[in-house]
Amino acid sequence: MVRRLDVTGADGVRLAAWDFTEQTAPQGGSGVLLLHGLMGRASHWASAARRLAPRHRTVALDQRGHGHSEKPAAGSFTREAYVADAAAAVEQLGLGPVTLVGHSMGALTAWQLAAERPDLVRALVICDMRASALGAASQREWQDWFRRWPLPFASLDAVRQWFGEDDPWVERPRPARGAFFAEVMSEHHDGWRPVFEPAQMLTSRETWVHDAHWDSLAQVRCPTLVLRGLDGELGRAEAQEMVRVLPRGVYAEIPDAGHLLHYEHADAWWEAVEPFLDGALTS
Repeated sequence: MVRRLDVTGADGVRLAAWDFTEQTAPQGGSGVLLLHGLMGRASHWASAARRLAPRHRTVALDQRGHGHSEKPAAGSFTREAYVADAAAAVEQLGLGPVTLVGHSMGALTAWQLAAERPDLVRALVICDMRASALGAASQREWQDWFRRWPLPFASLDAVRQWFGEDDPWVERPRPARGAFFAEVMSEHHDGWRPVFEPAQMLTSRETWVHDAHWDSLAQVRCPTLVLRGLDGELGRAEAQEMVRVLPRGVYAEIPDAGHLLHYEHADAWWEAVEPFLDGALTS
């Protein structure tokens, strides 16, 4: 049974965490912390977490501005705040030394925490996140994309249809993408709207999109898996360069998976992650 936990993040921000741990998992000691990407929420890890939960203490965090966590003022969405929140979750929940599993922006938070606080992190899984700078043009594309959202959506079916098929960014139908966005909508008097503030998502992205993150990646000393979807946003050449830069990096990819690899293909995701964890946590 999934259990809610409360965490006090940086600047006193209230954060919601979700414990997926099963009774068969070891009690106490180190665990796994799952960090979603921009616009995501802890529930997006549910299928992946159920594969981890029988053997590992498994917690997923709703990061600030996301899910059930507090939506603070715009100036609170810094890289430092996200990293401090993750550290607070590890320390307050007694998860350390933790295995951090991050997707997209959550992966960046994970490796920045691993670089800054090696005492807290035992192993790291990076899911489809680039280390190179994306630049101002990318941020403008996101701003335009948010403006095109046909808010409010009339129904959750309309959400699934638009993000899975009608969205101009969708090259071919991706039902899982539609389901992913349906999970971050809430019903209002006029229809369905996101549980997050799009402006805050842009603010969060602004803090990392213009910079490269190779230096912090090179400071990660723990075993690290760089995992990409074959049709995702992280290219093979860049992923392999990330592995080269990492002192203890390992590479894997999932065929037919896009950016939402853990959500679309939880079984294949686990097939890639399980052997890495078995090796990293027993060495």
